[in-house]
Amino acid sequence: MNSPQRIIAHFDLDSFFVSVEIINNPSLKGLPVIVGGQERGVVSTCNYEARKFGVHSAMPSSKARQLCPQGIFLKGNYAEYSKYSKWVTDIIASEAPLFEKASVDEFYIDLTGMDKFFKPLQWTINLRERITKETGLPISFGLASNKMMAKMATNQAKPNGYLQIPFGKEKDFLSPLPASEIPGVGAQSKLILQAMGIHTINDIYKAGEAALEERLGKMGTDLYYKSQGLHTGEVSPYHEAKSISSENTFQENISDIKFLNAELVRLTEKICYELRKDAKVAGCVAIKLRFADFETITRQTTIPYTCADDEVIPMVKALFDKTYKKGTPIRLLGVKLSELTEDAVQTSLFSDVEKKNDLYKAIDNVKDRFGKAFVKRASSN
Repeated sequence: MNSPQRIIAHFDLDSFFVSVEIINNPSLKGLPVIVGGQERGVVSTCNYEARKFGVHSAMPSSKARQLCPQGIFLKGNYAEYSKYSKWVTDIIASEAPLFEKASVDEFYIDLTGMDKFFKPLQWTINLRERITKETGLPISFGLASNKMMAKMATNQAKPNGYLQIPFGKEKDFLSPLPASEIPGVGAQSKLILQAMGIHTINDIYKAGEAALEERLGKMGTDLYYKSQGLHTGEVSPYHEAKSISSENTFQENISDIKFLNAELVRLTEKICYELRKDAKVAGCVAIKLRFADFETITRQTTIPYTCADDEVIPMVKALFDKTYKKGTPIRLLGVKLSELTEDAVQTSLFSDVEKKNDLYKAIDNVKDRFGKAFVKRASSN
């Protein structure tokens, strides 16, 4: 028995961070807006008005300012981005039979077999309209026979549009596109392809599997199949983000504020370390206090997606200050991070974090070698 024809939709929120900024400040509409391009940082997101000047994501802010001196440069409001991302996720979760959240602004939906009950294209159009109506965010989608084709269709549909690639027409769609449009073709592989006289996706196909494999190894074989629109990646079912937490029940009730603050730092360092080991970042932090009379209070807040101790600790301390009844003995203290995601790339572009990431990597390596307690923040001693 033949398997049913796969039907995959790919949704991508257009210039997501900028779109949220414009919703919160409509006077920005129509202006070149750049998020993340601070003094020594790089551009995270820019709108199409800024792109006309040659600005693009991951560009050094100094270069972006040269190209677009009239641009509106914003630091970014990560708590708002997290809120809107969750809003869109909740809408999709309420409608889609099976979906994957690929990043804060990108989703895949598997509609395979659902064409027996409704027209997939119209269903996807309706979902897009609902997202835009409820959130105000522009969003594009592609509909195709697999994840790769759906994503490439979305790229062609942007900004704020949609495109369906009919089954069997994958090669026709791909042929005239630049070779660099295939996901995974970076600057280095693009140069190799150009040296082979390959400029379009059709050129990749005509070059043949053997020639591509000889120059690019396994990637060459992969490109050959992708040039025909073939891709087997599955839509991974989305589950509500799990949390990571740590708590300590004291042998005796504690009211020493210096000790409690040091314990908050220790607990936060511990779970941030575990988060980095899982290659994830968190978008929400919570604290838990249990007093001597067993009254238990939890308080949480959204945070910019991060796994860095120095970014989470101030949030934890602020929550504690708002929650703690001064002088009241505490029986249990806990810290929890939630809204976990592996999508750390976008969020790490907002600031000059490359050195910070290297620092934490070095610290974690020491912890791995000598134990987690070997390296401590000064305030946790």
